Amino acid sequence: MNIIEQVKALENGKGIQYLLDSAYKIFNNPVYMVDAYYNLIAFSDNPIDDYYWNELIKKGTFPTNPLLDLIDKEDLLTVITASKKCVLINYEKWEYGRMTGHIFNRDNNWVGQATMHAHIPFDEERTEAFEILTEKISGEIYDYEYFTKLPIAFHNDIISRFLDKSVEKTIVSIPHTQVMYHGFEKFLYVAVMNTERNNNLEHVHQNRLEYFRSLLKTRYKSFKYAIYKDKIVMLMSSKYNNLKEASFFTTDNILLEENNLHIGVSGSFENILEMHQYYNQALSVLENGMKSPASQRLFLYDEKLVTFLIK
Repeated sequence: MNIIEQVKALENGKGIQYLLDSAYKIFNNPVYMVDAYYNLIAFSDNPIDDYYWNELIKKGTFPTNPLLDLIDKEDLLTVITASKKCVLINYEKWEYGRMTGHIFNRDNNWVGQATMHAHIPFDEERTEAFEILTEKISGEIYDYEYFTKLPIAFHNDIISRFLDKSVEKTIVSIPHTQVMYHGFEKFLYVAVMNTERNNNLEHVHQNRLEYFRSLLKTRYKSFKYAIYKDKIVMLMSSKYNNLKEASFFTTDNILLEENNLHIGVSGSFENILEMHQYYNQALSVLENGMKSPASQRLFLYDEKLVTFLIK
């Protein structure tokens, strides 16, 4: 069998470690998998004494200090994280290239990467075989509870960092910034949802927020969610750059009324690093809208209204 046939023949249901160990034997190249936080999940043998590999295995995550100069090569990191398929990366300080591909869970959320050190170079056939391997790994972890829950915590964490303006230029934050675009159209929007707290105890209120986030996620699977400062924040996208055509939440008025919910939606933007600015816009829309005497539940940003402008 050729290398593609060998990868296709790997059995399902035997675990990530089985797939990586088998891939090592087929490709004669070492391979590892990390999760969305770049924490090591599993790895194969490696007969080559490779500093970066050794540090990853020892620390359980990427060695930061030796790779700080990579931070200035955002184009390289963008290629890795924005690619839809596997991509071969070469870097002058690496003795060997890296073939890397994304791993997705059952909801098509990015949950990690599989990377193979290219001691033996990749040709077209070996590249296709590696793509099949990443698909097999995605199929293997499809229903793993760890990977089905991971995106909820990951999105909450990264969005909160955007809103706190704590996303720094680090080896991890640049890829994470790029990954947040996965599955999105060109134009981004922020929505902020308010729930009535009444006199609920803190833990009761937090549980209600978790419930409403879960409810919204069942309806809008492509959105990315966070609970931030007692509000539910949603990062959304559309191919349209105006709210009228984007049509978010326009059929959900009954849902909002029944649960006493209000939502404010920002205008469109393209750079995810500007999310904090548009969160403030959506929050202003929400707060001003709730002061109006009308029984409206959904408030959309209107650039013609001075009271709704970004402050």
